Amino acid sequence: MSRDQNAGRIHSVRIDNSTFEKLEGFKYLGTTLTNQNFIAEEIKSRLRSGGACCHSVQNLLPSRLLSKNLKIKIYRTKIFPLVFYGCETWSLILREERKLRVFENIWT
Repeated sequence: MSRDQNAGRIHSVRIDNSTFEKLEGFKYLGTTLTNQNFIAEEIKSRLRSGGACCHSVQNLLPSRLLSKNLKIKIYRTKIFPLVFYGCETWSLILREERKLRVFENIWT
């Protein structure tokens, strides 16, 4: 193991001929994981993606040519899963829960 001389923090681990660096965070299967298990960054990322998806269909949703049921299907099949994928495993604080509720309430 290599350590920071001053703080004693581990920066990398060497096993046989392989070295594994310590990371602050990384993206795995579309989810941002951090070494402190903070979900706030993941929620921000999901809300940005949901907003971008909403922006991409912004010309369709106000149209009177589409029925309300079709607009709800667009939301339920494209936007909602993008934002809420994997949310069953999130440990939320009240502030994060409110952000998600605001996003969801815009569509219901």
